[in-house]
Amino acid sequence: MDVMTAMPRAGGAEWTVDDLDLLPDDGLQYELLDGLLLVTPAPVVMHQRVIGNLYLLVRAACRPGYEVFLSPLDWRPDRRTSLQPDLLVIRNEDAGVKNLTAPLVLAVEVLSPSTRRKDQVLKRSKYEDSGVQSYWIVDPVEPSVLALELAAGGYRTVAEVQGSERASLSSPFSLDIIPAELVRPAR
Repeated sequence: MDVMTAMPRAGGAEWTVDDLDLLPDDGLQYELLDGLLLVTPAPVVMHQRVIGNLYLLVRAACRPGYEVFLSPLDWRPDRRTSLQPDLLVIRNEDAGVKNLTAPLVLAVEVLSPSTRRKDQVLKRSKYEDSGVQSYWIVDPVEPSVLALELAAGGYRTVAEVQGSERASLSSPFSLDIIPAELVRPAR
């Protein structure tokens, strides 16, 4: 499987987080979005490089009282949804034993051919509707970052940069992001 697949449940019933917990640990990413099972293959090297570089950047800027996590970690805002942002930030008090349920402070998705539409449309809509404060979409192919902030119930663009342009962000923490630096191997 090299593309994301949406799988309806036998008999037309919707998937729930209880069903998700019964699926095998087989290297695929299983997510639920409003009762629809989304199955995605393991990420490629460039995707993981960008996530690693971004994690180091966000972790260094993280203020006390917050934590930064990498996928896979389930965020379950309701019984029909379980998403795994590539990188996420939560308040310390929102850390659960197994899954997260409180609105995220930041969700980050790194685009890949198999997840582009899911990340740009489906996940964006769910994060917005569920009160996720900040959402960043990172494209490693055409190095770019789109940073969105929740305001009056909807996302507004606070930064959109490409290549060697710098995004100076203040939320959830003050940090600068240069997309071209995210795709470079560690030194």
